[in-house]
Amino acid sequence: MVRRTGRRPGNPDTREAILIAARSAFAEKGYDGASIRAIATGAGVDPALVHHYFGTKDKLFLATMNSPMDPLDVIEEAANGSRDEIGIRFVRTFLHIWDGPGGKAGVALLRSAVGNEWATKLFREFIVTQILRRAVAKLGLDPAEGELRVVLAASQMAGMAMTRYVIKVEPIASAPAEALVAALGPTVQRYLTEDLPGVFPEA
Repeated sequence: MVRRTGRRPGNPDTREAILIAARSAFAEKGYDGASIRAIATGAGVDPALVHHYFGTKDKLFLATMNSPMDPLDVIEEAANGSRDEIGIRFVRTFLHIWDGPGGKAGVALLRSAVGNEWATKLFREFIVTQILRRAVAKLGLDPAEGELRVVLAASQMAGMAMTRYVIKVEPIASAPAEALVAALGPTVQRYLTEDLPGVFPEA
């Protein structure tokens, strides 16, 4: 019997082949420039298999990052309620995820992001496409200020994650989550919604 050649059939290696091709495509071309069809070609599979394993392009990108969460879940949770408590909800949701089973994946993501140029490119695309674009609209921020506000808030959370989960500096490493919510929530709130004198040009 002649063995068929061409595209790879579904098998246990298919998912990993797609991820390898996707990581390369996202790192080289960015999120916007990488297409499902090109990723499928790189993996030697039909585009339908990419959708079968991962669904949307967003989900595929999150899988390549081994993200412990979909940032949209955190953003929607932060946006769901009083505007005066966005910072509190954001920090609480973030800590809930990182203190849970997804925390190990988060630590691995942070370590890889600072470990090599390829991973740094992917992490930058992750911040721009999965956090900035979504948060500015979902939180109803001024488009002229929103991206900087969100990055400032994200820098606060990234620093906390590095201190608490990667370097494990005490007493933050073992501090109760609600103590950190009380400490960091108002700062994140200020970055996102309050006046920041000297940061933005006067109207």
